[in-house]
Amino acid sequence: MRSVFALAGAAVLAASVPALAADFMGPESCKACHPEAYAAWKSSKHARAFESLSQREKGDARCTTCHAPNLDQQVTSVSCETCHGGGQYYSPDYVMRDPELARLVGLNDPSEKECRTCHDASSPSLQPFDFVEKLKLIDHWTAERQRRQGKVDPKALPEKKSARREEAPTRPVRAGSAEGRYRHRLDRVIALMAAPVAPKQARP
Repeated sequence: MRSVFALAGAAVLAASVPALAADFMGPESCKACHPEAYAAWKSSKHARAFESLSQREKGDARCTTCHAPNLDQQVTSVSCETCHGGGQYYSPDYVMRDPELARLVGLNDPSEKECRTCHDASSPSLQPFDFVEKLKLIDHWTAERQRRQGKVDPKALPEKKSARREEAPTRPVRAGSAEGRYRHRLDRVIALMAAPVAPKQARP
């Protein structure tokens, strides 16, 4: 029986993940739950990647491929979703509390390989790309982890405002049942995919 659910889940996800990954929401949507990460990104060169180009370069695909890879999603520069994937389906709270489910519906954990798709030998920079050192420049996780571990006063952070959809109902998980856990997770994916999604609004 478990194999039947596994096959059904695999078929649903195989057909849906490529499409889900393209649903960008923009970096402002990440700010409500990840204020530290947003602040770190906002002050980084990634956030200013598109604006660093000249007017001519902004129209040159050889430049925008890396400086604004998601222009087709109306997202300029290198944003959160450039590295982590379009967040429309993994952003709800109940999805983010389940890392495996979040990855199933589009959340990406970027690696050095993905960084090097732009930071490679064809880059105009004359400096060699040192992944370990450059990673320190975009550290947007340490402050958030400290806050969650109680090492940062939450009152010092911006008020959390979230316009996410309400949690979809799920069936209870039968304790100790691998099949029950799988069916529970699959139900959440199906409910998430069936939930109405507000139309995208054009960004100025």
